[in-house]
Amino acid sequence: MGSSTITTKDGVEIYYKDWGKGQPIVFSHGWPLSADDWDVQMLFFLAQGYRVIAHDRRGHGRSTQTEDGNDMEHYADDLAALTEKLDLHDAIHVGHSTGGGEVVRYVAKHGLKRTARIVLISAVPPVMVKSKQNPEGTPLEVFDGFRAALAANRAQFYIDVASGPFYGYNRPGAKPSQGIIDNWWRQGMMGGTKAHYDCIKAFSETDFTDDLKKIDKPALVLHGDDDQVVPYKDAGVLSAKLLKNATLKIYPGFPHGAPTTHHEAINQDMLAFFKS
Repeated sequence: MGSSTITTKDGVEIYYKDWGKGQPIVFSHGWPLSADDWDVQMLFFLAQGYRVIAHDRRGHGRSTQTEDGNDMEHYADDLAALTEKLDLHDAIHVGHSTGGGEVVRYVAKHGLKRTARIVLISAVPPVMVKSKQNPEGTPLEVFDGFRAALAANRAQFYIDVASGPFYGYNRPGAKPSQGIIDNWWRQGMMGGTKAHYDCIKAFSETDFTDDLKKIDKPALVLHGDDDQVVPYKDAGVLSAKLLKNATLKIYPGFPHGAPTTHHEAINQDMLAFFKS
């Protein structure tokens, strides 16, 4: 096993990596990245005896640069197609940021029988955008700003995100890693601009409240309290309340991209949860 692609019902090629044997862990990445964002976790859990799988979401990475279908329904359906093609059972699904929404929608809609447990890290559920029902959410104008910046100069916007709020590199005393910034930019620019533009609506406006309520599997919800992209009080805290069987851990000072910047802590907490 190594890397390959599957073709979805609507003709989209989804690229994935599949290494090792044992209980499968399936990783769903954040916007606008790729399976490569899980490199540290893939190596770590492979060494722990797990089978590790990560895919590039449609429109991202090495998957088809789709014009349409860039929404949570299709993302969840694509993940279902992958788990069925690989015939995964007793799977652990781990989602970061947008990938957390993908995991929640997939498990609630398709994956309850095939799934053993889930992990949500800095994840977008229940819903990000501010509304009467979600007064603590992020104003729509913020996401409109993302779209405007992406449309005007995607390459510069992606440098600004990676070197600033995503990893907390804009905080006093932060020590930015140029390699991490460059790798974020590289992954982002591999994907399709139309897909990335559409995905902003998908991750910010999709309401996962009912999906969370349907999931009875053991869930680990991890979130940094200095997440400048997905504020933890309106995301991780509320998700943990809606899930039937959740453990919540809030990390002091961790940024949105904590699986990269603080992978030692994140990986050990996930491993303990998997073995519990």
